[in-house]
Amino acid sequence: MNPLRWLAIFRLGLVQAALGAIVVLTTSTLNRVMVVELALPALLPGILVGLHYAVQISRPRMGHGSDVGGRSTPWIIGGMVVLALGGVLGAVATAWMGSERLGGIVLAVLAFGLVGLGVGASGTSLLVLLAKRVAPEQRAGAATAVWMMMIVGFAVTAGIAGKLLDPYSPQRLVLVCGAVSATALVLTVLALWGLEGRQAPAAATAGEAASRAVGFRDAVATVWAEPAARQFTIFVFVSMLAYSAQDLILEPFAGSVFGFTPGESTQLSGVQHGGVLAGMLLVAFSGSRLARRWRILQLSLQAWTIGGCIASGLALAGLALAGWSGPPWPVKANVFLLGLTNGAFSIAAIGSMMRLATEGESGREGVRMGLWGAAQALAFGLGGLAGTAASDLSRWLIGSTGAAYAAVFALEALLFCLSAVLAARIGSGARSAARAPAAAHGPAVPRDTLSRGST
Repeated sequence: MNPLRWLAIFRLGLVQAALGAIVVLTTSTLNRVMVVELALPALLPGILVGLHYAVQISRPRMGHGSDVGGRSTPWIIGGMVVLALGGVLGAVATAWMGSERLGGIVLAVLAFGLVGLGVGASGTSLLVLLAKRVAPEQRAGAATAVWMMMIVGFAVTAGIAGKLLDPYSPQRLVLVCGAVSATALVLTVLALWGLEGRQAPAAATAGEAASRAVGFRDAVATVWAEPAARQFTIFVFVSMLAYSAQDLILEPFAGSVFGFTPGESTQLSGVQHGGVLAGMLLVAFSGSRLARRWRILQLSLQAWTIGGCIASGLALAGLALAGWSGPPWPVKANVFLLGLTNGAFSIAAIGSMMRLATEGESGREGVRMGLWGAAQALAFGLGGLAGTAASDLSRWLIGSTGAAYAAVFALEALLFCLSAVLAARIGSGARSAARAPAAAHGPAVPRDTLSRGST
């Protein structure tokens, strides 16, 4: 099949933006309504968001279904249907909680479970389609474009929905969420129309046909036996745990230690997201023709991943020092640096994920993406809980708020350093296996694609 052109990649980005539009309503807007307008314990939306991550452990099974069918489009659209249904039911459940607390909570559990299933099905298959159809030299740029459009989906939806929800009423909440979900679903169908083609499973190679005949458990066992896939799964979990653990404590840290107002701490979050976008663009630029012509930033995706993890660890170490010293530490610059390094490492890791998904036995791309997506979801679900719990425990043990946050940031820095070590080892088993036969038959050693990267 021919590689996707940039217009087609942009269309897939629209799908990711549509996915993000529904997710931001369920995980942010409904969260706020439950806590503020309905005066419910913050633990309730926390559990519901955790449930939506926990359900995504099913991603490998969905990826296997995409492998067996030979096409990603049905799974992307089917996942978006489930996600849209979950978004609407989540709004109905939240509105219902105002009059019938227990019934609304039960319906919310179902809704957030559907959101997790929909995200898992559509997100996994979208990545599989990108991995299969994006040219190697386009991977960093394609990953950046698609993820930036998801962020745009977050921002546009939050802005428009926020205006439409005022003045708040339960009926208005249901109407806005229903309209966003329906729009996202229609946009997904239009963006995917004719994009993948109608390749039938019968047109697959003999190897792919044999792979599709294998059951799910055997498919997972086969992928887990691949050194690179197994190493990358562990790397994704550890790095995403470090990445997500600071999400829920950064703004409280700025308020408690540096005296930031709620508005100032929210602006600090915007500074961090600006850094993330800059880091993504930096990695994307490294794969451009202009960067190759000027011979600058010419690093492999693996090198970007390792360097981004190390730099993220250093930025978190800076925040640990900020917790110990307090003002006048340049906390805004430090947070921008954290966003920059996080953006660089994450987009390079996604690019590596797209490349590694197509290596190994053919017909297993969906299972590989599913394993990595499940590892990421599990890490995100645990990360927020671990970060907040660790800060509370540290404050109780140490007795100093600044020192408690410093201890948590230092622990996250160590996790990023461990992630760098894990990233450096990805593919080492395959390289060793490749060198052994070469040494036995002569001096010629094939160059390893993992060491070259795809930029």
